[in-house]
Amino acid sequence: MRAIGHLFSKTCILLPVVAAALFLYGCSATKYVPQGEFLLNRVEIKTDNKKLSRDELHTQIAQESNFKILGLWKFHLGLYNLSSRKHENGWLKRIGEAPVVYNPALTAQSLQQLSVYMQNKGYYSAAIADTLEYHPKRRKVNMTFYIKSGTPYHIRNFYYQTQDDGIRPLVLRDTVRQKVRSGSLFDVDMLDAERDRVATMLKNRGYYMFSKDYIQYLADTLYPRQADITMVIADADPSGRVDTVVPHKRFIVRDYTVNTNFSPMRLQNNRDTLHLPPYSIIYDGKLRYKPQLIDNLNRIRDGRYYSLRNVEKTYRSLNQIKQFHLVNLNFTNVGQEADSVGTLACNFQLTPLKRSEFSFAIEGTNSSGNLGIAGNYNHQWLNLFRGAEILNIRLKGAFERQQTMVNERSLNFNTQEFGIESSLKLPKFIGPFNGSRMFNFQVPQTYILVGYNFQARPDYTRTITTFQYGYQWKSSLYRNHTLNVLDVNYVRLPTITANFLNSINDLYIRSSYTDHLITALNYTQVNNRSNPRTGNYRYFKWAFESAGNVLAAVSALSGQHKTYALDTLTQRNTGYYEAFGTRFAQYLKADFEYRYGYRLDQHTQLVSRIFAGVGLPYGNFDIMPFERKYFSGGANGIRAWQVRTLGPGTYRAPENAYPNQSADIKIEGNIEYRFPLISPAEGAFFIDAGNIWAINRKDNREGALFRFDSFYRQFAIGTGAGLRFNFSYFIFRLDLGMKLRDPSLEPGKRFIIGNYPLSSRHFNLSFAIDYPF
Repeated sequence: MRAIGHLFSKTCILLPVVAAALFLYGCSATKYVPQGEFLLNRVEIKTDNKKLSRDELHTQIAQESNFKILGLWKFHLGLYNLSSRKHENGWLKRIGEAPVVYNPALTAQSLQQLSVYMQNKGYYSAAIADTLEYHPKRRKVNMTFYIKSGTPYHIRNFYYQTQDDGIRPLVLRDTVRQKVRSGSLFDVDMLDAERDRVATMLKNRGYYMFSKDYIQYLADTLYPRQADITMVIADADPSGRVDTVVPHKRFIVRDYTVNTNFSPMRLQNNRDTLHLPPYSIIYDGKLRYKPQLIDNLNRIRDGRYYSLRNVEKTYRSLNQIKQFHLVNLNFTNVGQEADSVGTLACNFQLTPLKRSEFSFAIEGTNSSGNLGIAGNYNHQWLNLFRGAEILNIRLKGAFERQQTMVNERSLNFNTQEFGIESSLKLPKFIGPFNGSRMFNFQVPQTYILVGYNFQARPDYTRTITTFQYGYQWKSSLYRNHTLNVLDVNYVRLPTITANFLNSINDLYIRSSYTDHLITALNYTQVNNRSNPRTGNYRYFKWAFESAGNVLAAVSALSGQHKTYALDTLTQRNTGYYEAFGTRFAQYLKADFEYRYGYRLDQHTQLVSRIFAGVGLPYGNFDIMPFERKYFSGGANGIRAWQVRTLGPGTYRAPENAYPNQSADIKIEGNIEYRFPLISPAEGAFFIDAGNIWAINRKDNREGALFRFDSFYRQFAIGTGAGLRFNFSYFIFRLDLGMKLRDPSLEPGKRFIIGNYPLSSRHFNLSFAIDYPF
């Protein structure tokens, strides 16, 4: 909270500094460049080979120019130049960037590094030169590197050679995964990656002592621009004698010593030990964890021989259950099983976390200008039944000053929300069948969640009872799965004012404010993959949900009588089934989201996002439940609009109407350019586009329906700039969005600029925690 307290003072300091840096940069860019020297203004690389990575080429440059925002504005250099010559270590010098003064020695180093890089990529005849463009009056110099790659070397043939009869068939059978083949470039980095692949493969097949140091290459370059490459895998003889062959040993893990209360700062003697072959469990006083838990988490036993992959699975399983502060596995060579098979003992060193912890937090809230305060109390118990279970109980309370249906903002906190939620996680699959074969990569988690939420608003009171039973697991390092076998939401509105209902002109929205029951099955998969070398990442998420189908089938087969009521949309009596005295929803819903983060340089990043989703109500309740509908606008959507004020389609809500727009289809796209400013402040420029639409013809909002021949002409477009205050443990965000295109306006005049004078209604300021995507 102290960080939030300093936030606005930092903002007040930041804005004039930014303005001054922008104004003075062009006037004094060379203020601190010594006489007779030149500011390195720009560094470019030009090459005739589009296959070469410019990002990798730039990493070979020993001296780059000062950082530029959007490739144009040297903001941090401007800050540095604002500083006084009298203060050698002044604040502006610390937060700014000193001018990069051209250094010929570093240019020579860059040429050498580029030459080595090109040779490592197979371009041994590459020609590299540099040119300098001086501007004496401005005391600046532009530097350009020219690279003519020439004809590269290729690998004509690739062979494997080893005298170890145990290793040879394993290597040859795994060539389908090899990274270097005949016809590949003579790329040193790829050859090294192939060494890593073979060494890892052998470690996964029992060769505990093997390393890539046993692997070397022989190259025959007698052919023009081609080479025959032989991977030579040495035997285990450290002397390197050629007259004898010492085969590499495969290892079997026989025994496991598990220390469940390990501390590196205390002696490990005088401890109790439980012997349950192959385990010896060391503990203090009372046995903290069930032996069966350790056996379930130990994936080393999945194979006959030692496997590095299974060791990594065990690490992941032990860390996943969130019971230990420290997890360490080490192995000891304890003997000989046979001539070429050794025996290992594995030691588990586990330092447990505190069994019980609690936290309390208070935060300010801002929902579409409705200010409020919220508090959360969270209590967590670990290892509840000695099986690494996690019990979590969360209490929530919130008060908000909210707009009423007559569009008057109360000066008091007229909205209250109270809730309790309890969840239990168990590190195993609990179901009607044995699911161990389904979860080969990591031990799954079964979780149960129960919650109750009470909301008292000026115009209605709502209660939401929730229950979830499902599973979470990973199928790879990058792919996460969540399956809710049963996801129940029971929504009741004990009180709702007639004035509020009558104020909602849209009958489709009005029909959402009814008691309803959701019994759903849903599945979500998230694939999050990043490249540590380039800093780029890809994120893909897709989800599917089906609700009410089982209840509808049971109701129909059991001969349950339908309840009939007047449908306010069609003015006809409609029959529907009930469960527990409440009409249940029936629908299918699917959506996907894709994000791509591209690191432009070591400071800046371009992030994009695409989202699309559709919900199809039918059968027992042909209207999507309000909490399952899509909405747009707000801090995480199209930021030029307040939350729930955009759409659907070309629909324009009455002036001063309560923001409540939602629909069945959503398409949205965002692009954001992120850059550093003054720590902890970061900047961003963004553009957002998208809308929501109705799929149900009962929707009486004009222009709300989705139509294939016109939906693409109904996208809203907004742009803007933002500040992010990165305090490490959380990020506070402010985004100012401006409307560029409003689909609710008259056709032909939907672009704001050029058709309307800009006013405050074309702007929206959003406050939020964390990045938008």
